[in-house]
Amino acid sequence: MIGEVFPAEISTFTDPVTSVAVRQLTHYKGHSHHLYFTNPGWYDAGRRLLFASDRANRTNLFSLDLASYEITQLTDLDPLSPPTEVQFIDACVNPQRAEAYFWYGRALMALDLHTQKLARLWERPAGFTHSMLNCTADGRHICVCVYEDLSARFAVDLLRGYVGFEETWATRPLSRILRVATDGGAAESVWEEQSWIGHVNTSPAQPHLLTFCHEGPWDKVDQRIWGLDMQRGQAWKIRPREAGEVFGHEYWFADGTHVGYHGRRADGSEFFGHIRYDNTARVEVDAPPEPAVYGAARHISHFHSNDHTLIVGDAGTYVKLWRWNGAGYDGPHLLCAHNSSMHIQQLHVHPRFTPDGSGVLFTSDRSGYGALCLADVVDFARLPALRTAPA
Repeated sequence: MIGEVFPAEISTFTDPVTSVAVRQLTHYKGHSHHLYFTNPGWYDAGRRLLFASDRANRTNLFSLDLASYEITQLTDLDPLSPPTEVQFIDACVNPQRAEAYFWYGRALMALDLHTQKLARLWERPAGFTHSMLNCTADGRHICVCVYEDLSARFAVDLLRGYVGFEETWATRPLSRILRVATDGGAAESVWEEQSWIGHVNTSPAQPHLLTFCHEGPWDKVDQRIWGLDMQRGQAWKIRPREAGEVFGHEYWFADGTHVGYHGRRADGSEFFGHIRYDNTARVEVDAPPEPAVYGAARHISHFHSNDHTLIVGDAGTYVKLWRWNGAGYDGPHLLCAHNSSMHIQQLHVHPRFTPDGSGVLFTSDRSGYGALCLADVVDFARLPALRTAPA
């Protein structure tokens, strides 16, 4: 019920390997998760966190008070059948006011996070489906991509096992990036092409800039990361892809100028990188080697950082950190176990730093159901290095 307040569900445990304190912020017999790692969910000057939760056999948005840890229900939406089911992985928060945006069927909805009032802003055209939402830095527009719905031609379920992922890429669906006014004004198409577009990410500092990707298998797409100047209607390659390379999981640094990413070269070696949106100041370094312990020994995972100095990733069973040493990265050092099954999108770990860098927010079903977790970021030197197998 809208406005219902749930008592705090928080519990704290100490990771047995790293001794880091981890707060499990939700505990309910239904999955809860934070927003996608490129979409910060903090609002009310950082005092509250927006998240999604499956309660009473339906999925809704909730607010977590980060002082009392009480939980307030913000929406009460009737369930919808796939492929238009209610889900909030791609929801976003306005950085200038307490308002959130999400899809409900074909409707793009605005939610006042204080009054819980809902407004319908725009409806995507029939025959199209959608990808990520992101709000511009000035709070005036929501940017989104819509692309041709191909589910009548072959099975598509990108939330559970990426069904239809490669087929969608190969079909090269018509895609449009739109800018929708948050005050209820017009929707404007700012880019269109015959290629599958995904991951529209707005700069957190420059309202006219965003990145998008050519979605699909990383080793087959022509170019992963693209920039778009919405004022000039111009798109360009960011960090042009060279033969045999794969890279992605791109995200903006907090400065809204640099873009972080990671990848693998043609020879199989892995690298961490960041670059200015205008393709200057490119920095790429070898990823430190990892032994095959604590889960998969690979770097290709969700990555996040507020700047280049400290990176968090989730490959394997642990949340891991890498620290810049002036010439490359030390690590990884283990922060805490996540032990998440990751078998659906809502249970992907998607770690990201808090705005002040004091914690790492992530999702895990280690206790049986997806839950929001917040690990303290402690001195890097205190954390165990990933070097040998556990005793």
